[in-house]
Amino acid sequence: MEWWTALLQIWWVWICLALVLGLIELLAPATIFLGFALAAFVMALVVFVLPGLAAPVLLAVFAFLSLVAWIVLRMAFRKQTSGARIVTRDINDN
Repeated sequence: MEWWTALLQIWWVWICLALVLGLIELLAPATIFLGFALAAFVMALVVFVLPGLAAPVLLAVFAFLSLVAWIVLRMAFRKQTSGARIVTRDINDN
């Protein structure tokens, strides 16, 4: 497990994870992976600024950032409409 801890403490690994998750979001657009990708990018900044954090702390911060990103994206995409009209009167009604 030592290699796993060392892998999580390298900032460019988080950048690669963010890029992979962003690519998955492009291939399967559901706005699920976008939150994880944003959180992974922020984690790269966290690891770059604060090197030496323990692996459980890094994973907990990643989980928290993913939740925050998901909530923010959900609020942002809720305001968008599909452009569909709601028909309240039929053309055959008199």
